[in-house]
Order: sequence, then structure tokens, then C-alpha cells
Amino acid sequence: MLTADYLSKLNLVPESERFARLPERVGNSIADLDVVVFNVPDDASDTDACMTRYNIPVEDNANTIIVRFKKNGAAHLAAIVALADKRIDINGAARRALEASRVSFASREDAVSASGMEYGGITAFGLPVGWRILVDTAVLERKVIVMGAGIREAKLLLPPSALLSLSGVSVVSLAKPNS
Repeated sequence: MLTADYLSKLNLVPESERFARLPERVGNSIADLDVVVFNVPDDASDTDACMTRYNIPVEDNANTIIVRFKKNGAAHLAAIVALADKRIDINGAARRALEASRVSFASREDAVSASGMEYGGITAFGLPVGWRILVDTAVLERKVIVMGAGIREAKLLLPPSALLSLSGVSVVSLAKPNS
């Protein structure tokens, strides 16, 4: 995955402590995967701060965004995983992939309440059963990604292919480069 030198710069969470550290659903969903959990102080939890503190390239950071969409007259929630250097095409590609009549970013309160995770730490791992998870194709082109761990004080380091183990995952071209 990464060199021992790189990993030595991170404050790794031992596998035996994952379940005590992470939300239960997140811990359960990564239990059998090649995922490294590392601690981050709250002031390094946001993507830009984490990249700076740990020298992580922007293209190796993946964000999980919760969206609300309407389909067949009912409201639903879904997650979108995209690289931090990309802009999600919510009203085009995401709407088509979800076969929705309307898509918008979920409010902070709705994202936290529905996911059971902390804002700024939401991850695709451990989301409620039945949620759609759209992963942008560019995410799978990376060798390794860093993403939220369900709490602000930890991050996950993993091969992007680990996302394919989640139920409800679709890989779709969703993003454009930020300009």
C-alpha cells in the first residue's frame, strides 16, 4: 500500500483498538479489509489541514458527501465519494446515476443524523443499509486514498478497491476537475 517510511509518520491505531475508537458500524465494515486507521487531531481533520499536516497529495484525498434526492415522489439519501481535487456534477451525472428528479446536498444536520457520524468525518463505510453509494471513477484510479473514519479524530487509508466491498456501490463518472 504505502511505504513503511510514510506510515511511520502517521499515528496509527492498532487493529485491536479500532472498535473502541471508531463508530461500531464503521469498524464492522472495515474489519476484514486492507484499511489502515490513523489518528488526527481535530485541527487536522478537514481535508486541507490533513493534506498539509501529513503531506498527503490532494489527489489521494477522497471526500464522502451526503446528498438528498427525490425519486418516484419520495426523498432518499445517498453518498458520493469523490477526490478532493474534483467537483461533483450534482445536477447532471449524479442525478442521472440516481435516476432522480432532483438532487441536492444534504444539510449538515441531516447528514450527521442519518449517517450516525461526525460532520467532517463522514465516510462511505458504515452507512445505513439500503443507501446508494456513488463512487467517482477517478477514485478507483488512485493507488491509495485517505478518507474520513466516521469521527473527526481519525482517517482511513486504503486501496480504493476496498470501496467495492460495500453494498449499494455504483462506480460512475461524476466529477470534473476543480477550476
